[in-house]
Amino acid sequence: MTAILERRESESLWGRFCNWITSTENRLYIGWFGVLMIPTLLTATSVFIIAFIAAPPVDIDGIREPVSGSLLYGNNIISGAIIPTSAAIGLHFYPIWEAASVDEWLYNGGCKNKNPHRIVSFKSHVAFYHIVLNEVLP
Repeated sequence: MTAILERRESESLWGRFCNWITSTENRLYIGWFGVLMIPTLLTATSVFIIAFIAAPPVDIDGIREPVSGSLLYGNNIISGAIIPTSAAIGLHFYPIWEAASVDEWLYNGGCKNKNPHRIVSFKSHVAFYHIVLNEVLP
């Protein structure tokens, strides 16, 4: 009986991770695109679900009449909605330290369009769509 010993180079953790991500032998190919896309999609989906269930009412017109769209405020699956606070007039940048409380800040819509996570989330999904479209349909 003969035993064949192979010399195996010790690979770093980063090297093994890179090989696993780019390996086509996996059941589901992730790739570097997936390293960015999967956490972004999971975050966006979970935040949307949480907002659909529990988002507070928002003053979108500036007339102190809050509009609520979440399930906790009496809407059902059909009438529920994520209220776009960026439609509010007059409060384009409302920092949290200017409000008397967090409830007042949320009621007035928070930071409006100045939230960088909204911009990054939207633009990253658009970029991912274009990348996939160009890779799948050359």
